[in-house]
Amino acid sequence: MESKVSEGGLNVTLTIRLLMHGKEVGSIIGKKGETVKKMREESGARINISEGNCPERIVTITGPTDAIFKAFAMIAYKFEEDIINSMSNSTATSKPPVTLRLVVPASQCGSLIGKGGSKIKEIRESTGAQVQVAGDMLPNSTERAVTISGTPDAIIQCVKQICVVMLESPPKGATIPYRPKPASTPVIFAGGQAYTIQGQYAIPHPDQLTKLHQLAMQQTPFTPLGQTTPAFPGEKLPLHSSEEAQNLMGQSSGLDANPPASTHELTIPNDLIGCIIGRQGTKINEIRQMSGAQIKIANATEGSSERQITITGTPANISLAQYLINARLTSEVTGMGAL
Repeated sequence: MESKVSEGGLNVTLTIRLLMHGKEVGSIIGKKGETVKKMREESGARINISEGNCPERIVTITGPTDAIFKAFAMIAYKFEEDIINSMSNSTATSKPPVTLRLVVPASQCGSLIGKGGSKIKEIRESTGAQVQVAGDMLPNSTERAVTISGTPDAIIQCVKQICVVMLESPPKGATIPYRPKPASTPVIFAGGQAYTIQGQYAIPHPDQLTKLHQLAMQQTPFTPLGQTTPAFPGEKLPLHSSEEAQNLMGQSSGLDANPPASTHELTIPNDLIGCIIGRQGTKINEIRQMSGAQIKIANATEGSSERQITITGTPANISLAQYLINARLTSEVTGMGAL
């Protein structure tokens, strides 16, 4: 493989995405953008850095493979230089490795890991770099982080091998690229619990719970029965909180402390119902648990190509259940259902 890469046999245009923290991005950009300008000129690769006041930024490197390897070499050596500089001011004796995080479509991660981990083991052994593929997808995307660490030379060899794998097995289905979010994450409030949306899943979110509950309490013109004080006392929130609450929850009707239960009906094509039910009902049970809604799926009727789904619960429960059902459908339609 190596000779094929170095002889330019694989010299096709490729795009590699890197995930970096603000400090790392600053190092790559340099004073007045001089460092990144030099990298672009010397490597011949296009290097774009995502906008944003986010803690994380995406650095996209596009070009022929040899240009990409040159850009990677320059980034790896720049990071090593930063490590050496920071060590001269500290008492640390052992030099930490250079670490880069690639963002790779999840559908390509299987090829990168190989059968029983054989491919990733081969890459580790032949390059001397440490390579780890994250088990979970990055939030709201179908991509995973691949962390590479080692000496700059080991990292360059490792990136070459990863490029070979990515060229040999292109992504399957549509890829939803990871876009770093500003410091806050979207939150849904349902059944007295707050959830953040991560990828296709709603994860219970303890930190936001207090704040959201307070917002909910401020929205409610009466004190719920048997409850004289809010369940989560805390600092008083600013006056714009009711608007903020509506933004966070997506709808004000779901904010009452005990909103009336309502019913919503959906029709789903027969051939997609399996992805919502899951093996032995695992997915539908997961959706019921997360949303707090009751979900009934009608039996198939003869001659009909659709099934009726009835969701019962508070408006917030229903909207969360709908969100989770849609996420399952989207993953199935875009070919990500196997993940």
